[in-house]
Amino acid sequence: MLKQYSLNLLLSGFLLAFGTFANAQTSTTMSLSDCIQFAIENHPDVKTAQLQIKDAEWRVKENLATGLPQISAGVSYQYFIQRPGIPASALGFPGAGEEKVAFSAVHSLSPSISLNQLIFNNSYLLSIRAARYYRQYVENQLALARQTVRNKVTDAYLPALLITDNLSILDKNISNLEKLFADTKAINQAGFAEQLDVDRLELSLSTLRSERGNLARQREIVVNALKFTMGMPVGTEINIADNTTALLSAAGEVDLTSPADFMTRPEYMVLLKGRELNEVEIDLYRKPWMPTVAAFLQWQGGLQGGFGNRNSDNFDEWFYIPSTVAGVSVSIPIYDGGGTKAKRERAFISAQTVDIQKGMLENAISLELDSARKQYLNAKERVSNQEKNVALAQRIYDTTQTKYKSGVGSSFEITQAESGLYSAQQGLLQAQFDLLTAKVAIKKAMGQ
Repeated sequence: MLKQYSLNLLLSGFLLAFGTFANAQTSTTMSLSDCIQFAIENHPDVKTAQLQIKDAEWRVKENLATGLPQISAGVSYQYFIQRPGIPASALGFPGAGEEKVAFSAVHSLSPSISLNQLIFNNSYLLSIRAARYYRQYVENQLALARQTVRNKVTDAYLPALLITDNLSILDKNISNLEKLFADTKAINQAGFAEQLDVDRLELSLSTLRSERGNLARQREIVVNALKFTMGMPVGTEINIADNTTALLSAAGEVDLTSPADFMTRPEYMVLLKGRELNEVEIDLYRKPWMPTVAAFLQWQGGLQGGFGNRNSDNFDEWFYIPSTVAGVSVSIPIYDGGGTKAKRERAFISAQTVDIQKGMLENAISLELDSARKQYLNAKERVSNQEKNVALAQRIYDTTQTKYKSGVGSSFEITQAESGLYSAQQGLLQAQFDLLTAKVAIKKAMGQ
């Protein structure tokens, strides 16, 4: 019975370990949109920007709290080990001796409650506006972080897609060549083909297999870079779901005529919101003479004891001496040595710097859009030419294969035709990749 229980336990542990291993080895097939969505949800830059929004919300509440009633409570206790006093004779009392008369109690217990309320302060009003602008600023930063992550993932995904499509072409050519090699080898064994034909096909097949191995290793490197860009653990297994042709169709047509709309670019919006924050800072130092008005209310309940002589009967008697005070304070800055003027001039300089950066960014976006459109036109023309080349190379390959099977062609012609077809297919794939990259570049430039 014990042996059976141990066997069941061991079997359960083995199945559990096998299931965990199988799950760990499961790969996920991901499209470009899947990769972008994963990155937006998991990338550290996006998470940091989301935390900044929460921080901005609490900053708004923090600034608002400054203008709300401030209530505080406290208590203090004092014990005079040696009380200050003067001789009673110095006070002019008749018959007074040299005994000292104290003017304070030995014990003093003072609980208090204070209420302070800011009535008017220009800096407070501007800080509220600045906090709200800052909230919008970090929202734009979040949009910029998402856009940046989206662009980086796209830039990392497309090379992985190109290599994956290249591997598919190689696999197809290897499969065709393997079939031709097997047929030629069988014909050679039957005495109807030379060994030279077999050797040529074997060499060509070996070259393609070696190239595929190198390409497969390059794909692993590129896919690992993609996973890193997505914020995904590098050990996770993923497969590329898209292909270049499908993505080209999904990208649709691009706008080749409209001018750049700067307001669709998150980095431009961040710059504009930063300019608004500069304006708030300028307003703060433009009116340094604005007063600060505050009101206060304070209650203090004083308990004091030990007024008399330590030898008298009423020495330990306590007295309750409460007090309540209310008031208003007004503070007007007059001269600060020129510090406010210096701060105002620095704020002007910061605003002017942002204006210069704004002009540079507008120029850069326009140049980016113009370059992407020219790349698109060039790539589109290359795709058209490469499609014709592939059709021609395929016709040459089919004709050469037909001649070879009919016994009027050579294996050299076959390998040359096969190499030409593969080169044409690679050229078409590269042209399609360039066209897709140009479409993506146009959409990036237009903030889409």
